[in-house]
Amino acid sequence: MELLVEPIMELVKCLGRSACTCVDYHLNFDEAVSDLGSEWGVLNSRKEAINSIVRTEVLWGKEVKHEVQGWLERVEETNKEVQAIQEKIQRVKWYSRGCLGKLVCKKIEVVKKIHEQGCFPDGLIVDRPPTHGIIMSNDNLVGEDSAKEKIWGYLAGNEVRKIGVCGIGGVGKTTIMKHINDELVREAKFDKVIWVTVSYPLDVIKLQENIARTIAGDDKQRLSEGEDKERRAAELQSVMGRVRHVLILDDVWEVFSLIEVGIPEPTIHNGSKIVITSRSIEVCQKMGCEIVKVEPLSFHESLKLFLDKVGHHILQVPNLEGILKLIVEECGGLPLAIVVVAESMKGEDDVHVWKNALNELQEQLKSVTDSDQKIAKSLRLSYDRLNNSEIQSCFLYCSLFPEDYPFGREELVEGWIDEGLIDVLPSRKVAYDRGQAFLNRLVKNCLLEKTVYWRGDVFKMHDVLRDMAIKSIGREFGYMVKVGMKLTEVPDERGWGNDLKKVSLMQNRISKIPLGLCPKCPTLSTLILSNNQNLSQIPKSFFASMPELKVLDLSETGIEALPNSISNLEKLSSMRLRRCKRLRYLPSLAKLRALKKLDLYNSRIEVAPQGMEKLISLEYLDLRYCPNLKKIPMGMLSNLSNLQYLVFEELKIKGEEVAGLRKLETFDGVFDDIQGYNYFVKSQDFQILTDYYILVEGPAEAKAKAVGIAVAGAQIRADMLADFRLTGRKKSMVKINNCDLGEECIVLPDNIQKLEIMKCRNMRSGLHKVALLEKATELSICHFQSCEDMECVVDLDSSSCPVLDKLEELHLRELPKLSVLVRVEGVATPSHVFSNLKKLHILSCSEMRKLLPLQLLQSFQNLKVIEVQGCKQMEEIIASSDSDASSNKFTFPKLRTLLLTDLPQLKSICSAKGVMLCDSIEKITIRGCRELKRIPVQLPLLENGQPSPPPRLKEIKIDEESKEWWESVEWDHKNLLQPFLKYSRR
Repeated sequence: MELLVEPIMELVKCLGRSACTCVDYHLNFDEAVSDLGSEWGVLNSRKEAINSIVRTEVLWGKEVKHEVQGWLERVEETNKEVQAIQEKIQRVKWYSRGCLGKLVCKKIEVVKKIHEQGCFPDGLIVDRPPTHGIIMSNDNLVGEDSAKEKIWGYLAGNEVRKIGVCGIGGVGKTTIMKHINDELVREAKFDKVIWVTVSYPLDVIKLQENIARTIAGDDKQRLSEGEDKERRAAELQSVMGRVRHVLILDDVWEVFSLIEVGIPEPTIHNGSKIVITSRSIEVCQKMGCEIVKVEPLSFHESLKLFLDKVGHHILQVPNLEGILKLIVEECGGLPLAIVVVAESMKGEDDVHVWKNALNELQEQLKSVTDSDQKIAKSLRLSYDRLNNSEIQSCFLYCSLFPEDYPFGREELVEGWIDEGLIDVLPSRKVAYDRGQAFLNRLVKNCLLEKTVYWRGDVFKMHDVLRDMAIKSIGREFGYMVKVGMKLTEVPDERGWGNDLKKVSLMQNRISKIPLGLCPKCPTLSTLILSNNQNLSQIPKSFFASMPELKVLDLSETGIEALPNSISNLEKLSSMRLRRCKRLRYLPSLAKLRALKKLDLYNSRIEVAPQGMEKLISLEYLDLRYCPNLKKIPMGMLSNLSNLQYLVFEELKIKGEEVAGLRKLETFDGVFDDIQGYNYFVKSQDFQILTDYYILVEGPAEAKAKAVGIAVAGAQIRADMLADFRLTGRKKSMVKINNCDLGEECIVLPDNIQKLEIMKCRNMRSGLHKVALLEKATELSICHFQSCEDMECVVDLDSSSCPVLDKLEELHLRELPKLSVLVRVEGVATPSHVFSNLKKLHILSCSEMRKLLPLQLLQSFQNLKVIEVQGCKQMEEIIASSDSDASSNKFTFPKLRTLLLTDLPQLKSICSAKGVMLCDSIEKITIRGCRELKRIPVQLPLLENGQPSPPPRLKEIKIDEESKEWWESVEWDHKNLLQPFLKYSRR
């Protein structure tokens, strides 16, 4: 009997529709499936073609247009939807083919439409602001005139194409080249100046990607992924061969083939040059370089550099000059040693302290070479004079990482917090601020170098200082650092000393840890095994004799499960398992009561770790991108009352599960309904919680089902977080997706910056459904998309919206019933509505006829961008009244971009006799507006009273099919604008 239930239900569903249509879908099912596959293949062929062009173009200072990036994201979302349908096709029953056939046919139309939208007649990319390279140095260069002049001579001439700058560590090779880099960038004699640090050991794939990213000016993947070095080399060579460049390869330790990497051989024909810095003359000679040797500074130059750093006033202190000169002599003419010692003595005028410093320098034990000795002595003095054990430990921590490792600011401070190097403080924010102060102190004392890159500040430990820190200080504190040495196994038990406290074996090729290996490390507190990607198993014996272990980092390993012995590490405070993409199992964590940080970002765990609810000290929990983790047991999160950092994405949770977490400072999460979201928002103190991304996602089977929205949401989030990282702002965003609001209102956090509402129903006025909007005084971006009932953004007749005077961007997309921005009938018009709006984007709002209401026009004085596309009923941009017969002037003093495309009913931009004053206009694009008879942009007048094109105007763009329209359209003094006209193919 049960076997008949499903067929009968399917038959009932079909009988509720047109029987013929249902039968058609059933009979044509196979053909429809085939058509879907074909159309999907065509769509992705176009996507790959566009991606191929984009990938190449962005390497040379281009960036993808917003509409192209949006299209690529929609293709990715559609791919997920089609894949979901294909999974259903694989398991569909014969009697269900009719219903599924209808879904397949609908998806075919969607795929075709998106394919049609993938035509970009105006091109895929735009120019970024021109840049020839990155400014590297702010310091003055003392001495080194001979070497610098020689390098400049070779760069200016045609005979030498490859230059090798050689000298001992700390002598100033990199400093000289930073100054030359900066002068090359400023003078722009070459199209591009590319600076890349190579370091030891050489990693060709890493070097290729670093060159590509430096050219592009960002940290995104730029070459083909994978281990195919030849393909990547071909891609890189194609890009580098297009312009004259200087490639500066800093800190080269071994000979390598330029062709293997993809670096074009510099020739007179291509006009390019290569400069290599290295401690080895032999390396530079074997790579065909003309050698420039950098010698230590003379005593006079050394003294000048020292006084420039410590302050020339110090010579006024009685009896100090002689001691000072002896200290300078001890530095051996090495700029690195001189700078480190000088910065450590700055502000000190007690002669006894200077005498003590001299004694310390003279008493340091000699190392292998004289240059090592000088650096070691100066480093030790500067280290000791920090006079703060916390900052000293923070400095030594940096030596646990690979040579020239680029620390991000947040990454480095997070590491110090994990290590317990910053005193226990009431919140992560306070600890982070203290860490920033430590970081600034290390930079000020020249123990860390700060460089400003496209992604923000990056900090590095000079390779010479790192070597000395490991050799002369680290050993005293129980450091064992074997990083980037291509090790295939961990040291045997004899290699682990009883006095070890911190061990780093990261970035090797360790694939296994022998069974039974049990290092006796009773005092070991930190173990870093990260970035050993082939390490898949750890025997249970390995952790058995590490009772004091506090920090364990297994990130980016191939580990599949952690041994049960982890459960006994009762002093463990930080466990980092980031990007362990094979990790599926964790043993019980119930006994890890000291654990403060658990990072499972991008792992494959399938269930929440047993005993996680007992982690009473846990402050940091990262569960982002864990696709196999489908749920967290009720009550588990609510027990973690000390959480300050909680992020996850694929999981949906109830609001009451996290409402009691009153210490949250950072939160990324997904709620399954508005009620739970509102409950959470009302429970939080947004003076504390300032860093958040909240997604509210309605039921998967709701009326406006959005298959794949999690993927789209993740992409939007990733793009936005990238923007927030680059601008240094906190993220504070809320996105409501696929919800039936009904009687519910949306409660906003007081400090929200961006609100996005997509595919929601029962919201006639976009902001009418937002409660206490007046408190959200930082809200600057609003985005509404695919909300089928939305008629206006705000209805002033039903609510007042004082917050709108802070709004900077408004995006309205695919709103079928939207007819006006603001409904103002029957009420006095407030002057502040939209008064700070800078960008207005309208796309595919088919019922909108008039864009900017006349009575609110004064509110739009800050507009910089107006983009209106695909609004089939749009008739006017600036609404005119029935009695409007006068000659009005509409002023937009800051408007830079006006884009009007695919508006078949657009008859006027403003009233018949009106004119627009927008002297800041830079770009005007008009396509598919055949009914538009007049362009009312008034040209500014020169002092002699003659009209002139707007001073910032760069281009007026129309499609080639509109040449006749351009000839007929009215525009006063149109002949003056002919030089700016550009035609594009649709």
